[in-house]
Order: sequence, then structure tokens, then C-alpha cells
Amino acid sequence: MTELLDDGMARIDLDGVSKAISVALVENVAVGDFVVVHVGYALSKIDAEEAERTLALLREAASMESP
Repeated sequence: MTELLDDGMARIDLDGVSKAISVALVENVAVGDFVVVHVGYALSKIDAEEAERTLALLREAASMESP
């Protein structure tokens, strides 16, 4: 997360895309935390290593879709 906002919201950055999400479902979030996000909601916190593995898998899957 890059910024905590008012009303249980936070700003995230995913490969240069900035988006406001709800963090109401996750306790004790802070700037710098990595979170799993689905349809605009943070579902859980994960550590940096797990975040990098997940992003690498998503990038690999995206590259497989391109001809």
C-alpha cells in the first residue's frame, strides 16, 4: 500500500497503476504492506516474498496469452 486514506480505504500501486481500495476486511494495515486484492477489497496481508512470487506468476500468465 502506498497511502492510507479516510473511511477504511487505501491507495495501492500495481505495476504503475494506482487504485483506491477498501481495507475494511484486513486488520492493522500500514503503508508498505502487501495485500491480496479482489474486486476493490484487500482480503489479506502477505509478505514481500509471497507478493513477488504472485506477481511473477501473473506476469508469466499474461505473457502466455500474448501471441
